[in-house]
Amino acid sequence: MRSASPNSSVNWGSDMPKYSHKPVLLNEVLTYLNPQPGDQLIDGTVGHGGHANELVARVLPGGTLLAIDRDERNLAFARETLAPHGRAVTFIHDSYANLASHAYEHGMSAVAGILLDLGFSSAHVEDAARGFSFQSEGPLDMRYDTRQELSAATIVNGWSAKELAQIFHQYGEERHAHKIADAIVRARRKERILTTLALADLVASVRPRQGKMHPATRVFQALRIAVNDELGELERALPQMVSLLKPGGRLAVISFHSLEDRVVKAYFKAHDRKELRVLTKHVVTPGREEQLNNPRSRSAKLRVAERL
Repeated sequence: MRSASPNSSVNWGSDMPKYSHKPVLLNEVLTYLNPQPGDQLIDGTVGHGGHANELVARVLPGGTLLAIDRDERNLAFARETLAPHGRAVTFIHDSYANLASHAYEHGMSAVAGILLDLGFSSAHVEDAARGFSFQSEGPLDMRYDTRQELSAATIVNGWSAKELAQIFHQYGEERHAHKIADAIVRARRKERILTTLALADLVASVRPRQGKMHPATRVFQALRIAVNDELGELERALPQMVSLLKPGGRLAVISFHSLEDRVVKAYFKAHDRKELRVLTKHVVTPGREEQLNNPRSRSAKLRVAERL
């Protein structure tokens, strides 16, 4: 999960949360991508602009950065963070799965580096109105891009027990997937399930607690992945990104759960010594100091490959 914490100067008004972003594995990203003055770069998940701010500073003068994010609020934060770099940064409100078309539109066909920092940020968790977390009451939403129709409520109240069990098992690796799905279908016959706590309480009532993890954790992960088609987006984007890299250009991907990491690892392995040279033979993880300073970085995994 990308990390953010309260105290940004971004002003969304009195009803909007405020955050400051701590970019994960920043030194490692800068070392592997090694941006140089004049380079063209793409940040496909710009978030609050933490990585991008350091990257674009190193490509000036003459360099440019394409900053993409599905979340309109993220882009607003990034615009403020990256404002000092002026026209060197172009902002795109879209999924990184459509990255290639935007790159070509802005004259980028041989870029030096591309970064993906996958997953949702703690800003999403801490904003109850976005519906990503069961830590507080909120609408069952989970959309990164609020323009899309599919939400977690749509899935929970409309998909069959078989479909629900499939995503809980596939995306949440939930062993009690069928039991939870059946309970959801029974409950929604009486009343629609529309809030995060209503769903979390329902799951907790039928799934035994194991250790410190909340019983609904895997179900919420599965719904978020399904709502935003996270694995499909990644699978569609990887070949586009490789095609955009110039020889010697590098692709860096930070993932936060094993499902994403498996997709990246498998793609890199399949194309190693063909289109790519894998630079991270072993996945790169945060050091002890970073984990202590930013506990949410603990699950981060970085993989990097270079275009041949």
